[in-house]
Amino acid sequence: MSLVTRRTPRRPNAFTRRDAGRLLVAGALMIATLSAILSVDILPTGFRGQVGDVAHRNVVAPRSLDYTSERETTLRVATARAQVAPQYDYTADQGLASAEQQSAAFDMAMQPVDMAFSAATTPEARMEALRAALPDLPPNAFETLAAMSTSEWTSLRSEMARVLETAQRSEVRDTQLPEVRAGLRTRIASRFSGAQRQLAGEILAPLLVPNSTYDELATLAAQEAAARAVQPVRYSVSKGEVVVAQGQRVDDTIYERLERLGLLDPRPDVTQAGGWVLASTLLVSLLLGWIWRFRPEIWHRTNSLLLIALMVVLATLALKLTGEGAVLPYFVPAAAVGLVVAILLDSDTALVGMALLGVLAGAITESVEVAAYVFLGGTAGIIAVRKGERLAHFIQAALAMALVNVAVVTAFTLIGERDLAGLLQLWGAALAAAGSSAVAAVGSFVVLGNVFGITTSFQLLEMANPSQPLLRRLLLETPGTYHHSLMVGNLGERAAEAIGADPLVTRAAAYYHDIGKLANPMGFIENQGQQENPHDLLTPIESARILKAHVADGIDLGYRYRLPKQIISFIPQHHGTALMSYFYARAKEQATEAAGARPGTPQARDAEQAVAAAHFRHSGPKPQSREAAILMLADSVEASVRSLTSQDEPAIRAMVERIIRERLEDGQFDECDLTLRDLDLIREAFIAQLLGMYHRRIEYPQNKIVELESRRTASGRGS
Repeated sequence: MSLVTRRTPRRPNAFTRRDAGRLLVAGALMIATLSAILSVDILPTGFRGQVGDVAHRNVVAPRSLDYTSERETTLRVATARAQVAPQYDYTADQGLASAEQQSAAFDMAMQPVDMAFSAATTPEARMEALRAALPDLPPNAFETLAAMSTSEWTSLRSEMARVLETAQRSEVRDTQLPEVRAGLRTRIASRFSGAQRQLAGEILAPLLVPNSTYDELATLAAQEAAARAVQPVRYSVSKGEVVVAQGQRVDDTIYERLERLGLLDPRPDVTQAGGWVLASTLLVSLLLGWIWRFRPEIWHRTNSLLLIALMVVLATLALKLTGEGAVLPYFVPAAAVGLVVAILLDSDTALVGMALLGVLAGAITESVEVAAYVFLGGTAGIIAVRKGERLAHFIQAALAMALVNVAVVTAFTLIGERDLAGLLQLWGAALAAAGSSAVAAVGSFVVLGNVFGITTSFQLLEMANPSQPLLRRLLLETPGTYHHSLMVGNLGERAAEAIGADPLVTRAAAYYHDIGKLANPMGFIENQGQQENPHDLLTPIESARILKAHVADGIDLGYRYRLPKQIISFIPQHHGTALMSYFYARAKEQATEAAGARPGTPQARDAEQAVAAAHFRHSGPKPQSREAAILMLADSVEASVRSLTSQDEPAIRAMVERIIRERLEDGQFDECDLTLRDLDLIREAFIAQLLGMYHRRIEYPQNKIVELESRRTASGRGS
């Protein structure tokens, strides 16, 4: 069972593709409509021309503006990036390691040459050994090598080792390797001839390797750091300031300023339009996200979303049309949106909608006062109107809204200019807005409820009227079921009031929850009277099918008589997936008897286990709301209390507690927001109602009854 509090909705399922599609469609339509309304007055004004043109008149700033010059800031950032030198990954340790490695490579490469000079016995043998040791050496360098003596080679070899180690210790970038290799011969000491230095360069060039690689990430990081260090170029323009004077040539800076102010002609103010689109997107996304998260029952009903969208759009249009006036916005009956949504859907959704309208009103009029006026006035109406079951509720809402509206405009007047004449005008507007909001809500919520398929309190009151055709059929064709439904309605209404659920919905649903029994009245014991029970001749499975059928028959009948879908949904939920325990027990008894086993034996238990409980469970779904859970319990309690031999308080209390415990342990309340505290309140409400229905009568002595009858007869004759 769910243990969430009464005001906390169940956690919604994961956001599915279907939810994403619904969000995309609903959000796109609302955002497009609101953006179009909010941007409708954006007209091209100001300067007509391009950079380099001369202004033919003074162009004045329509509003103050403090902005960052993106163009000049971008140029500065680009310059800062370009000045960053390429970054390489060279380190001193890396150079040392590279030097040691290449020195070892040099020694290994020169060993054959050393042997050629030390081991060759003849010039021809040395020439052959040198060619084998340095096969890629150019001819001129080879001739220089061959002409050298052993001591000359030893001296040059040491110098080459020194030069290679020194060069390799220093940074050798991979992008500059050819240049560094070409300059190796210049590092050889001048005591060696030019040919010998050239020879050394040819030998060392392949052995010099890069120890510093271009680091693109480090370079980008350095460029980003340089870009971040650039201070944005900012400009300030005051309202009424001449942006470009007559005869002045427009440069890039002035042109950007004109663009920022929306003064380029013939283009509209795209920036402001984008702002309205962004604001609409933010507000609509938050509204729909809140509905998805906290009101899944509204989220999955397209008609409810359309109703909310229509209310918000109409109110926004009215605020936009009156937004330019000083007093006109205060006349707009925006609070009617909160009243209608609270009555047709719920008060929390209405509050969120009024908060959205308050933000829009403040943005349109550029006034915090108007934002507070719309939101607080609407909130007062939502609190006072409740579910709008009576006309008096709308009058109370009008009074509450008038009081709050007057208080808001008075508070802001005292904070601001303290204009008494203006305050009197605002008081009149506040009273007019409150009254017109209430009138608009009274005149529209029934129509809107019918158009959008939402059940209203007036419809529920009308459905509870005994003259309704379906209730008349119940009374005439299934009198037992009719009486049972009335009793269930009494129990359910009292329990709903006890836990703060909707008593009117509960009563109306109770009246129609068993209309499916009209299809087969004699299949249910309350309609059989003294006649034979047909279930005595049927198997338990056949009896279970008859009981299940009244749910499907009830749904069909509900649609045929055009009952509200909200009421029809209670028909399958009032049984949930509960077990028809009587027929299930009979089926197990018959299975035991058919197996020839004695009750309680292993053979009897095997036979009982062969009976599938699923055949004796209703199809569900389980109750999805607290009202449906109350109806399930009231239905079971009312049917069971009539079977009690003793209807005193202990017997009734034990019966009610047993039924609640069985439904709880069977998991029937797992899908509704019912708490254990609610169950305690429901139990006590049922017991109090049942004790009132089945109270003990005074037992008169027989002789007293005879005396009373005699007096009544005598009185009748005398008259």
